Amino acid sequence: MNADQRDLAEQVRAVVLGAALAAYEDAGVRGLCAEGAWEIAVGAMRALDLSRVVNQATSQSNYSRTSSHSVTSPPEP
Repeated sequence: MNADQRDLAEQVRAVVLGAALAAYEDAGVRGLCAEGAWEIAVGAMRALDLSRVVNQATSQSNYSRTSSHSVTSPPEP
């Protein structure tokens, strides 16, 4: 795996993890038990449009290579 592929994988992982954690926390606030919150988190991961996530990540990667601006946050899910 080259550096670009690793960066892309890390960005996708960050988006998936962020979606799962946000969904799990929201489910807990809404009163679901841990098992129910986990099911909601898994559903959030399954519902992600990975094509969009990858396209945004690669667009940001291309932008950061051609610009003096650095991109430090992963793409929004």
